Amino acid sequence: NDLSHVVAADRAHVWHHLSQHKQYETADPRVFVEGKGMRLWDVTGREYLDAVSGGVWTVNVGYGRTSIADAVRDQLVKLNYYAGAAGNVPAALFAERLVEKMPGLSRVYYSNSGSEANEKAYKMVRQIAQRRHGGRKWKILYRDRDYHGTTIGTLASSGQDQRAAQYGPYPDGFVRVPHCLEYRKQWDVENYGERAADAIEEAIRREGPDTVGAIVLEPITAGGGVIVPPEGYWPRVQEICRKYDILLHIDEVVCGLGRTGAWFGYQHYGIRPDIVTMAKGVASGYAAISCTVTTEAVFEMFKDDAADPLGYFRDISTFGGCTAGPVAALENMRIIEDEGLLENTRAMGARLMANLRALMEKHAAIGEVRGKGLFCGAELVADRATKEPLDEKRVQAVVAECLARGVIIGATNRSLPGLNNTLCLSPALIATENDIDAITDAIDGALAKVMG
Repeated sequence: NDLSHVVAADRAHVWHHLSQHKQYETADPRVFVEGKGMRLWDVTGREYLDAVSGGVWTVNVGYGRTSIADAVRDQLVKLNYYAGAAGNVPAALFAERLVEKMPGLSRVYYSNSGSEANEKAYKMVRQIAQRRHGGRKWKILYRDRDYHGTTIGTLASSGQDQRAAQYGPYPDGFVRVPHCLEYRKQWDVENYGERAADAIEEAIRREGPDTVGAIVLEPITAGGGVIVPPEGYWPRVQEICRKYDILLHIDEVVCGLGRTGAWFGYQHYGIRPDIVTMAKGVASGYAAISCTVTTEAVFEMFKDDAADPLGYFRDISTFGGCTAGPVAALENMRIIEDEGLLENTRAMGARLMANLRALMEKHAAIGEVRGKGLFCGAELVADRATKEPLDEKRVQAVVAECLARGVIIGATNRSLPGLNNTLCLSPALIATENDIDAITDAIDGALAKVMG
């Protein structure tokens, strides 16, 4: 069918995310019309293998899942919405199923995006500071290279300077701690993971332990370069949080619901967080949903004095009352379980890492490969000995060449000045051996062409 009018309408009226629109004065925007499994088709009929799950780590169970669409349709004609001040059947049932996967956590607060889920957590921390600590313990630590959302509050906790540039001034009380990427190490020590965690304690002592209420961390840094924390890091972080009575908030927006081969990324490390946030893969993009999940101890702080008119969590998310999100999430979770997608993620993740290591032997431009499960990255360098980052234009040329070969990959983008040089891969949890090989074959050819 002729869809030229769709392309014209897009060019004339749609403001795309993360896009400089000057390019669309002379070229058509890419418009997708259909997806099935891990394949996408655009308006020209061209087919692509999607190695980034919808561009931003979201479509975990793949495109075209009729069972999710059917579940959502059936729920919407029965009850589509009521504000979250009341309950609904899918919200109750998904909360029950979710916390079964998260020992130690018990309460689910619904909203509609990862940014919003993190804002809710920050508001909880601030209200706890007022109610329990006389206004102290209001500061929130965050880590260099981590990312937590697009709102002004979450950008205040952005460890990616280019994401936050030009949107300040930001609210006070957000304090940065060093990243934990040993490849770009900041200390010359053997136990790098513990040393990177010790930097958190140094920041706490510098700020004053009685001023710090929480720390927010990605279990594995995503858009900041796919950074898997070194051994020893997470146990030490947990120890520090307990020592100084600091809430541990884990941002699972990217890693959650199977991406790393476990239900949640933090579960690889034996830690027990106080707050966990999630979005993206919770419903694989079939409906908007995010969750802020807490321990019962955190929840109890908001119901201890029923006579206090300001004592409860006075927050609402309009679309946190939609029933489509939790009903899609229930079916999404069933698919992951029934199809053994956690096991597949671990197996295909091992294959992806092995393929990337083989490419590293072949291409000097790959300085390091990192990842866990189907969440992997390859950092590109101009010189492997000095680790000089590859110029961002050449990194983007590799991405573009993969696209020309019919494979969509990602790269760190508008995140870190001078360090937007990591290729990012996050194929759906349904990926097969042939899919994995096709992805790395495209990268192989792209590197050969771009690097010469």
